[in-house]
Amino acid sequence: MPDVKICGLTRVEDARHAARSGASFLGVILAGGPRHLTLPEARQVLGAPRHGVRRVAVVGDQSAVDVIALASALTVDVVQMHGRRPPAEAVQIGRTAGCEVWPVLRITGATLPEDAIMWGAVSGTLVLDAFVAGQLGGTGVALDWSGMVESVAALRRELPALRLVLAGGLRPENVADAVRLLSPQVVDVSSGVESAPGVKDPVRVQQFVRAAHRAAEMSR
Repeated sequence: MPDVKICGLTRVEDARHAARSGASFLGVILAGGPRHLTLPEARQVLGAPRHGVRRVAVVGDQSAVDVIALASALTVDVVQMHGRRPPAEAVQIGRTAGCEVWPVLRITGATLPEDAIMWGAVSGTLVLDAFVAGQLGGTGVALDWSGMVESVAALRRELPALRLVLAGGLRPENVADAVRLLSPQVVDVSSGVESAPGVKDPVRVQQFVRAAHRAAEMSR
């Protein structure tokens, strides 16, 4: 059964509702865009740590020093990294901040980047998201899941313990197809459960969690 990550949270009530609805990961964005939060805002939205719910800070091209400071100030479990930085720097961030680091691979078409195996080996987790020029995520653009089946299978043969986080255009209406085709360990949604940028629709959040879990049960 895939875990669910609700990302792009901007309101305290949305984070609370996501946790109550069964989300395993709550994400805040500190990398620009319409859902960007300042450090004090992110701290308020995430609130106190919750049992069984992990906290994720989405970062961009900030320096390693700044990322470590953000992760430590928010006591997050995961730093989700957009942009490119040396693998050794990513490892340093994780070790110093005491958290996992999830590199994001932005996909065009159905082909994984050549460095997918390298980054998967370094981090143990990869986030697959759709490439949209000038935007980091939350675009509502879906990946070609059916076209990616073979490349994802090949990646898993190389890295059997890899955790796959699937993002990009997921919604309650299509998450079952994505789970059936690619069997991700985590499904990551932002705009697909919103009524406006950064405003989560509580009904759609519940529908998404149920649809993701039901799809995994049906595929057994």
